[in-house]
Amino acid sequence: MSTRLTAWAPDGLGEVTPGDDLAALIGDLLADDLAEDDIIVVTSKIVSKAEGRIVAAADREDAITAETVRVVATRPHAHGVTRIVENRLGLVMAAAGVDASNTAEGTVLLLPVDPDGTARRLRGALSARFGIRLGVVITDTAGRTWRQGQTDLAIGAAGVRVLEDLRGSTDTHGRRLEVSMAALADEIAAAAELVKGKATGRPVAVVRGMGHAVTAEDGPGARVLVRTGPEDMFREGTAEAYRRGWADGEAGVDQRP
Repeated sequence: MSTRLTAWAPDGLGEVTPGDDLAALIGDLLADDLAEDDIIVVTSKIVSKAEGRIVAAADREDAITAETVRVVATRPHAHGVTRIVENRLGLVMAAAGVDASNTAEGTVLLLPVDPDGTARRLRGALSARFGIRLGVVITDTAGRTWRQGQTDLAIGAAGVRVLEDLRGSTDTHGRRLEVSMAALADEIAAAAELVKGKATGRPVAVVRGMGHAVTAEDGPGARVLVRTGPEDMFREGTAEAYRRGWADGEAGVDQRP
């Protein structure tokens, strides 16, 4: 038996503005294209626009500071300083996810207030409108540790199994899998970005063929994908860890685990 996955991103949504009913706009856009167990993938920028999460570009640095919970690393460069921080959603991103792309000149966008909550509301409205079971994933673009380039990942989800826990199962050679967990929501986000693109004006995509990942309940959302606390092996940048280690050494702090 073969497995087939399809994804498409239709034209025609238009510019989203503060206060717009995003569920109605997406529903109108996809009215003739949806089927049971489809996953609707939505770029976070249109969520931010609908929520009015727009600030003047001159206030970008202040906005980054306001969105920051913890500074992970800072790096000076020819045009200023890049700040890698943990934002209030628990995501570790450059500039706290504050972004100047795909927004009006002179403005920047903050990430949505509650992407999982937005995903639940969109799923509820769209499932009720079309009478079918759907999943919703809200995405943003981020870099990855030890990898060049950026990719889309899930920052909000509803009705989608965001993790596939393979621990305890066996591989094709009969070996027991001890640590394997697939980040399904991130994989769906990345697949959708292949058809949405960054500069095409297509911020909504549909992914079909992932019915096994669509759930009857909303589920815990994408927040469970965030690795925090003792599991976070990249809690500090190299320079920051060195400075802390030096200071602890000077103060006689025992750094052994």
